[in-house]
Amino acid sequence: MIQFFSAFLPFLLVVLAIVSAAIKIVQEYERGVVFRLGRFVGIRGPGLILLIPFIERMVKVDLRVVTLDVPSQEAITQDNVTVRVNAVVYFQVIDPDRAVINVEDFRRATAQIAQTTLRSVMGQHELDDLLSRRERINAELQRIIDDSTEPWGIKVSVVEVKDVELPSTMQRAMARQAEAERERRAKIIHAEGEYSASQQLAEAARVMADSPGAIQLRYLQTLTEIAVEQNSTIIFPLPLEFMETFQGLLGGKKD
Repeated sequence: MIQFFSAFLPFLLVVLAIVSAAIKIVQEYERGVVFRLGRFVGIRGPGLILLIPFIERMVKVDLRVVTLDVPSQEAITQDNVTVRVNAVVYFQVIDPDRAVINVEDFRRATAQIAQTTLRSVMGQHELDDLLSRRERINAELQRIIDDSTEPWGIKVSVVEVKDVELPSTMQRAMARQAEAERERRAKIIHAEGEYSASQQLAEAARVMADSPGAIQLRYLQTLTEIAVEQNSTIIFPLPLEFMETFQGLLGGKKD
């Protein structure tokens, strides 16, 4: 029995090798690119796949969306500011045959294209654009990377710039600029308030000039405001015209 099993074991191993080479299982999110004697013959899957042993070979390709984290890249903006930026790229294989035949390693190739494109695009924009127009830059990055990877059967759906790192000196300069901008706005608001108050005062003066009784009422209201409790000093406001008349009378007596 042992001698029979020893003689049958090599045959059994050969059968298992043939079966393992002939039967493949492809997941729902995968596709199998089949080559026959080195020539592309088609895409198969998902499910159970039967191959001709030692004649056909299959390469599995994942069709799910891949999240590619682009490491920080140092770039010089158009206004000569050195920044470090990182991004994330979402892409998906839509043509498995081209992803296997046209490029050696589509993941690594996409990562390299994303890094070089990120540096190039950052150098074409000023710092203010990087900070305030992020959506437009993301769209530009997505378009350029997608055009570069299209011959490989890859669709780039989203590119997002995650962070923009500035030098400490630039951060201090931007803080001073923001502070100066706030001071400028405060001065403008204060000037607008003074201008509005002067207009209201001018309008009130015209109303009082047309109504002499309004001036007397204002005098009385002023007296009620200053005649508070435990206050022994009362100030009577006098119009400038009265003082001028009084000075004229004194001048006439002196003559």
